[in-house]
Amino acid sequence: MNKPQRKKNPTFGVAVFIVVAILLVIATLIFNAIREKHEFESQNAQAPSVSSQAAAAADAIKPASGAAQ
Repeated sequence: MNKPQRKKNPTFGVAVFIVVAILLVIATLIFNAIREKHEFESQNAQAPSVSSQAAAAADAIKPASGAAQ
């Protein structure tokens, strides 16, 4: 009438732990990649404004082509 005790399978617990650890590593890598991308874009958002100002100044210095002929 009493069912015999089943032995727990330790392999299943180890497999679950490994899968969770791998998913945690993948999530960390994706999080860091997204964060560094945002930092990179925020740093480079300021640089084009400086270079565009320099390009505008260079265009203002150059005479228009064909105007001084």
